[in-house]
Amino acid sequence: MSVALITGASQGIGACIARRLAKDGFDVAINHYPSEGDKEKAEAVAEECRALGVKAEIFAADVSKMEDCEAMVKAVKETMGSIEALVNNAGITKDKLLARMAEEDYDAVIAVNQKSIFNMLKQTCPVMMKQKYGRIVNVSSVAGLYGNPGQINYSASKAAIIGMTKTIAKEYGKKNIVCNAVAPGLIRTPMTDVLSDEVKAKMLEAVAMKRYGEPEEIASVVSFLVSEDCSYVTGQVIEISGGLSM
Repeated sequence: MSVALITGASQGIGACIARRLAKDGFDVAINHYPSEGDKEKAEAVAEECRALGVKAEIFAADVSKMEDCEAMVKAVKETMGSIEALVNNAGITKDKLLARMAEEDYDAVIAVNQKSIFNMLKQTCPVMMKQKYGRIVNVSSVAGLYGNPGQINYSASKAAIIGMTKTIAKEYGKKNIVCNAVAPGLIRTPMTDVLSDEVKAKMLEAVAMKRYGEPEEIASVVSFLVSEDCSYVTGQVIEISGGLSM
């Protein structure tokens, strides 16, 4: 049975992706941040996945740290046997306008959102190379495509992910490894729940479908991108935004 490793999978989009891939028949390795609260959430997601008849294990790691990623990938291989699919989903926000943003807020978002992907690719691509098979999905954002006021750090991290995705697609395509990105728009998650009603209303005005997306709608696209059917699609960025850019 194939194994999918999903970072930041204790809640939100990551948890939904884990559940969907379990439904698809993947054994799932659920990464969570090393804290008691996140561990409890991750174990709850794992239990839901096990109920679907697959193997599900949780792995604590701060993916912004290379040593944590190295230890986690080693543990996943030892525990689950292989890694056929990697979904780089972990992310945070620390929103402020440029004039008010502290350097540490910029650095923290870049470390978790973008450096973590470098770390995970560095550790996982060699595993996939030996297998001559791999499916990688990086979670970007419409903020990385179009920018967003108050999110210079987040937008920078998500734009970088797009360049990384295309580069990995070119470097590893000959090894039968495909790498794509999804760019969610306004999705109903804990991240968007904290936005003010005024901000939410303004953002929805720009969405052609005039509604939030659901995490399940992201997971369904990821499901294809990590499947065997995604055999000749690589280096692509799929916007999932209900027509935000039109």
